[in-house]
Amino acid sequence: MKRMDTRVLALDLGERRIGVAISDPTRTLARSLCVLERRSRQEDFAAIAALVREHGVGLVVVGHPRSLDGTIGPQARRVERYADALAKTLPVPLILWDERLSTFTAGQLMIEAGRSARKRRKRIDAVAAAVILQDYLDAQAADRAGSG
Repeated sequence: MKRMDTRVLALDLGERRIGVAISDPTRTLARSLCVLERRSRQEDFAAIAALVREHGVGLVVVGHPRSLDGTIGPQARRVERYADALAKTLPVPLILWDERLSTFTAGQLMIEAGRSARKRRKRIDAVAAAVILQDYLDAQAADRAGSG
């Protein structure tokens, strides 16, 4: 059972970087947290586990990069394998969440906010993670409202 008084951490897994976002304690709002440079799985998993402990996280959401038509391609399978291995090292549940168009949406939001191309490159992964997380939080809130 998921505790609702803990934060949710979201990950946007890229080839070289991992974007990280976190929710507020009420699981209403997402914000970008940081970008981790990918190293080894062991180092990545240790850094993610440290963030889980440090921020009182109760759930980790990993962006699942399905194709636009919803199919699971090679990149989505890589993310599934990584997430399966990561889940075995974390003290909290991990779920995959559809992330179609999250990086595009993040880029658009950053352009609208007037971020330079240089700043966008540095933060795009973390902002994409926040887009994924906000989508997850909104869906959970809609589910709660519909069942209440």
